[in-house]
Amino acid sequence: MYTPKMELTEEQRGILDGSQGPVMASVMQTIVMFGDMFDAKRLVKVTHSRGHLVTSFGLGLLKPLYSTMDKLVQAGIKVKGDFTIDPRPVDFENVPYSLLDKLINSKILYTAQKHYEEQLKAVGIKDANAFTCACYLDEVGNIPGPGDILSWAESSAVVYANSVLGARCNRNSGMLDLFGSILGLAPEFGFLTDEGRKATWKVIIKTSSLPEAQVLGSAIGMKVIEDVPYVVGLDKWLGNKLDDRAKGYLKDFGAATASNGAVGLYHIEGLTPEAVLQGQDLLKPGFKEYVIDDKELERVYRSYPVMWPDKDAKPCLCFIGCPHLSYAQLLSWTDRIEDALKKGGRSKVAIKTVLTTAPDVADRFKKSEAYSRLMATGARLACICPLMYTSNPLTKKRPIATSSNKLRTYSMARYYKDEELLAMIGGQA
Repeated sequence: MYTPKMELTEEQRGILDGSQGPVMASVMQTIVMFGDMFDAKRLVKVTHSRGHLVTSFGLGLLKPLYSTMDKLVQAGIKVKGDFTIDPRPVDFENVPYSLLDKLINSKILYTAQKHYEEQLKAVGIKDANAFTCACYLDEVGNIPGPGDILSWAESSAVVYANSVLGARCNRNSGMLDLFGSILGLAPEFGFLTDEGRKATWKVIIKTSSLPEAQVLGSAIGMKVIEDVPYVVGLDKWLGNKLDDRAKGYLKDFGAATASNGAVGLYHIEGLTPEAVLQGQDLLKPGFKEYVIDDKELERVYRSYPVMWPDKDAKPCLCFIGCPHLSYAQLLSWTDRIEDALKKGGRSKVAIKTVLTTAPDVADRFKKSEAYSRLMATGARLACICPLMYTSNPLTKKRPIATSSNKLRTYSMARYYKDEELLAMIGGQA
């Protein structure tokens, strides 16, 4: 029997001792041990009832995961509310796959997908459309409020919730997100505390124009690693209102900080909730400074390695939307792709182009006139995780382009700035 270091209530200790059965006792023990590793003093209530899980793919090798899920299902254990989850790994209808690709994905890699989704349904997934890394989009509806305690995983979702929404969540791993949602409890440490949300870096933006979100996030992530940055000067271009433009920018910026580094929370002066309320009082004494100008951004961009076997190859496929695109971003990309085709004197995209978004956003977008315009360009709309597409070893030989610094970091895809990517799509490069 595990002896916890943290203080537990009588009810919590009872669960640990088996009052709700051996499976629930194991769930509690896992969460308590996790908290003890970080010297958490207690467990606190999860106040946002909709969780978010990171493990959405039915890889056949994840047998311990399915065994654990079976135990939960057999014991009749469900989350206290419901949950969303990261994107599905494949979409044979809307993403280009060869026959061999399909064989490897369906018969070798993701052989447990159907069974796993049945398990997810049994323990409380929101619905069949709940598969997205951007669960906080309006159409999806997993939107915690300021100060809400969460049990989430997925680095880009956690950093967005902490930073843009002002909720509180640590960077949990797979299964810890589910266990916290089952118990409705989370260990109190790190970003769940006032002190843990203070910034140790002051990042000063001195660029001549609005920086590319993905490059700026990359620069900050690689500099501060897992620390909390307080960013000054970005509101000059984004303003002081969290409108669709600002939220889309911060979504992509945050994903880059979280993947190119390990940032779980950032503050933007004059814009994000805590920075608006507390200003530079969020900076801890002795904070470090990092100045970012045009030269520094270009240095960071030029430092990205090209992992393609043929470094001079022309891309055969392009992914836009990692994290998933918002509705406003889909509208914007449609306009920009059309403009790129006009500049290139083309009617169809010069390279296979896939835009990815949440299923609920896709449903809304398909009802708009912009959807038919996008389809007319030859681009395609899908709801998969582009990273899962690149898990297929056959893709390692293909020159894949992307505007996502997260996808660049976790795969062999090559990152291009938006305008560079659009030039290639329009056949100008």
